[in-house]
Amino acid sequence: MAFQTPILITNFKCYQESTGARAVELAKLHERVANELGVNVAVVGMSLDLPMLAMSVSIPVLAQHLDGVGWGAFTGLVPVEVARSVGIDGAMLNHSERRISDSDIERALERMKAQNMLSLVCAETLEEGAKFAAMGADFIAIEVPELIGGDVSVSTAKPELISEAVVKIGAGKVIVGAGIKTAEDVRKALSLGAAGVLVASGIVKAADQLATLRELCGALKS
Repeated sequence: MAFQTPILITNFKCYQESTGARAVELAKLHERVANELGVNVAVVGMSLDLPMLAMSVSIPVLAQHLDGVGWGAFTGLVPVEVARSVGIDGAMLNHSERRISDSDIERALERMKAQNMLSLVCAETLEEGAKFAAMGADFIAIEVPELIGGDVSVSTAKPELISEAVVKIGAGKVIVGAGIKTAEDVRKALSLGAAGVLVASGIVKAADQLATLRELCGALKS
C-alpha cells in the first residue's frame, strides 16, 4: 500500500475529542470529506482505538507508535505484526511526544516494510530526516519543536526549511507538521514541494471539525 499525495494526515493524539467513539466519528468525517472533495486523507489513532478505526473507515489508518519486536513476551509494547493483523495500514514513528532511538526506528521500519505497511517518521532537523529516509521510511514529517502546537506554521515561519527538506530528503517524501492551522498554511507547504501536511489540534480541537476539514482539505486541490 502507498499514500496517494498530496495528503492531509491528522494525528488524533489522546484528546477527549478524538478517542473512543469520538475517534470513529472524527475518522468518518475525514472519510466523508475525502470522498466529497476527491482528496487524500489519513488518520493516526491511539492504540486502543486502532481496531475499531480500521473496521469503520476505508481511508488509511495509522498507529501513533509501533514497536519492532515481533511476536513474543513483550508487555506494554505494540508489535508491528499485531497492528497489521487487525487491519492497520501503517504507523507514525518518533513523534516529538514519543521520541525513540535510531535503532528502534530501524527495527520498526524493517518489520513494517516486511508487512507492506506505510511508514511516517518524524524528524526535528533536516539531518535527522535524511537519515530516516535512508533507513527506508516512506515519508518524513518535518516538525520544528518550537512551533508544535502553536499558531504559526513552519510554512510561514521557516519556508526555506521545507524547500531544503525536499532537496535533502527527496521529492514526494516530505510531510510538513507543526502549527498547520489554515488553508493558506497547507497551500504554502505544497507550493514549496511538500507531499502533504500533518495536523492535530487544528482539526481535533476545532469548534467545527467538519468545516475545518473541508477548508484544509480544499487547499489540497488548490
